[in-house]
Amino acid sequence: MDLNHIFLFLAVISPLVVLARAWRPEPLYRGWRIAALVVLITSVVAWILTPRAAGYIGGLAWMALLFLPAIGLRKMTELAARGGYRSAARLGKILQILHPSAELRDQVQLFQRLESRQNHPVRFASVRVADRIRHSQLRSAPAVLVLILLNAVVFLVEISVGDLNDPEVLHRVGALESYAVVVQVEYWRLFTALFLHGGLTHLLFNVFALYILGPPLERSIGTFRFAVCYLTSGLASSAGVVGLTLLGFVQVAQLVGASGCIMGIVGTWAGFLVRHRHAPQAKQRLANIVMIIVIQVAFDLSTPQVSMAAHLCGLIAGFFLGLVLAPRGVAVATDLDRSQGRE
Repeated sequence: MDLNHIFLFLAVISPLVVLARAWRPEPLYRGWRIAALVVLITSVVAWILTPRAAGYIGGLAWMALLFLPAIGLRKMTELAARGGYRSAARLGKILQILHPSAELRDQVQLFQRLESRQNHPVRFASVRVADRIRHSQLRSAPAVLVLILLNAVVFLVEISVGDLNDPEVLHRVGALESYAVVVQVEYWRLFTALFLHGGLTHLLFNVFALYILGPPLERSIGTFRFAVCYLTSGLASSAGVVGLTLLGFVQVAQLVGASGCIMGIVGTWAGFLVRHRHAPQAKQRLANIVMIIVIQVAFDLSTPQVSMAAHLCGLIAGFFLGLVLAPRGVAVATDLDRSQGRE
């Protein structure tokens, strides 16, 4: 995968998404609008002056002005929710270097005032609560943890076999090949290809997506249902590619990667939220999922090396699984609301 192309895509699409979501003329969004415009202009200028390095330049701007501040603000909110106002204020001061907005400055001042009012018993209690929350977060998504570790271990096995750029090596370790599946009856390739990757970048992108999207869904639908959705979507993705290849809609290609499973998780989220669309903040989350799908489709269309067929098959399978396997009852809405608060 071309890193320059990937980073350029992120550096262009991400600011556009931010601008689309922060279009309202409110002071709260002013800092994000400015940061998004800076990243977008930097990327465009870099592409005009030095196309071969534009992705790296735009990617650095995106990382510094959008990605890191977003992650930092999320962490700052979590710290404040646990009563760690001092830590939240310190993190906010650091973030002001990258994101010097009035709203962030006001948040830091608020945390400083709250910290000054904290008495010692409350502070100690908040620390104990924070420890329990942190401990539960590490153990609240066992399926995601196992899948991440499994993908990492399989990748180590891959690189021990040989060069991942060699099609013969990928064939030996179990890449998806329609001819081998149908003619040679190697159905196991439908499964093994889901845990193989064509390089470290490929692995990291999929693992990061699983880490972001997986835990809140697993907490909402349960570990067993999550594992079923992940694996079934992946198998449907592989089978769909084979079927479309035989019908002539997709060119013959050797495929590896967990992205079909990841898009299955996106689809499961969509089906789950459609079924429970009246739950608190479900519509907002569904809008976020739709945005992810739009961005993924745009990336697939601009990247020939990526299999859109695999992504769409996994997405569709996950959507129907989300509709069918979503838990029922009031507890579902509670879980959805709680996961929204954690993420």
